[in-house]
Amino acid sequence: MEFRGPYSDSTPPATPAPCRPTAVCMIVEDLPVPFDRRVWQEARALAEAGYRVSVICRRNEQYPAKRETIDGIEIYRHRVREAATPVAYWVEYGGALIAQLWLAAAVYRRTHFRILHACNPPDTIFLVGLIFKLFGVRFIFDHHDLNPELYEAKFHRRGLLHRLLRWAERLTFRTADVSIATNQSYREIALVRGRMPPDRVFVVRSCPELATLDRGRVNRSLKQGRRFLIVYLGTMGPQEGVDVLLESVAHLIERRQNLDVGVVLIGGGTEVPRLRRLSAAKGLDHVVRFTGRIPNAELADYLATADICVAPDPLNPMNDKSTMNKVLQYMAYGRPIVLFDLAEGRRAAGNSALYARPNDPVDFAEQILKLLDSESLRRELGEAGRRRIEQNLNWELEKKTLLLAYQRALS
Repeated sequence: MEFRGPYSDSTPPATPAPCRPTAVCMIVEDLPVPFDRRVWQEARALAEAGYRVSVICRRNEQYPAKRETIDGIEIYRHRVREAATPVAYWVEYGGALIAQLWLAAAVYRRTHFRILHACNPPDTIFLVGLIFKLFGVRFIFDHHDLNPELYEAKFHRRGLLHRLLRWAERLTFRTADVSIATNQSYREIALVRGRMPPDRVFVVRSCPELATLDRGRVNRSLKQGRRFLIVYLGTMGPQEGVDVLLESVAHLIERRQNLDVGVVLIGGGTEVPRLRRLSAAKGLDHVVRFTGRIPNAELADYLATADICVAPDPLNPMNDKSTMNKVLQYMAYGRPIVLFDLAEGRRAAGNSALYARPNDPVDFAEQILKLLDSESLRRELGEAGRRRIEQNLNWELEKKTLLLAYQRALS
């Protein structure tokens, strides 16, 4: 008998089927993608690691397409307007939840995703996760904001909606197979309030991606003839403290009437109309400029040109535990910073900032004056911040932890 090995001549060895990439569906309601830098970084890191990534998010005037593919990442967008009052939150979150469930079903039909990655706010996306867990899908909770504290910071009240937000937060943690925290304070929330096992909570900070960071160019025309330029970057909502910053600017002008300084506020948000009126009422229109949201290249030039960057987020239960993305971005550009003395703010900025007494606009102005009066101090703080980013707080390090969190969820 002739031995032919494991295959006969008539049955050649079968070609192995190609390995299908693990599909992931990410849901974010707060901002559109790719404008949401953290979510876009995570999506790109997962795609580079071989995952098939789909993202569900809101759409707006800047990103109006209902569906598009960017860098191989499939993006599905729905239209839900941002809430400005407590009652409107019910409309926003309810409408977003329906849209997310509808689009998630469409994505599942296409990809059969194995992981649903939910980014809050709000904390209602766990309901979508619960449904898909019936099909064996793992649920990762990416904890961007402390929603109960965010509600209290915005509306200065608690009440029924606050209790519902705490309840939704508990259920979100209970549903999650893995939780991703943005800093150590959020990790403590996951362990204590969420009762998550420590081995299922990973800290992934929202750090700059140095390989793709546009360092910008110093453009003195952005100063519009002024000697100094102070820059604020970020969303302008009730909890960001931009109104406190305007009080500080008014104090600066009163304290030094010959101070040759301009202040540029970059970003959008529900508070912009009120802040414009407040600036005019304080007689600051000759000093303060609102740019709205601007292209990344223009933003890079502003940050490269700025003499000082500011983060006026006031002390409250949310801000004290939150890492502000703008602070890390300022540090990446080597800018000296003034911020209020918050726990996570100090952990992030370290020796690259001056810290004002919490919620004190006069002391905030005094710290700005210290920097304006000392070029060497500005340079020292800016260089210290850039070093912290290069050595510890950059996306190349953080994305490794993101991939470990995914391995833990799949295991």
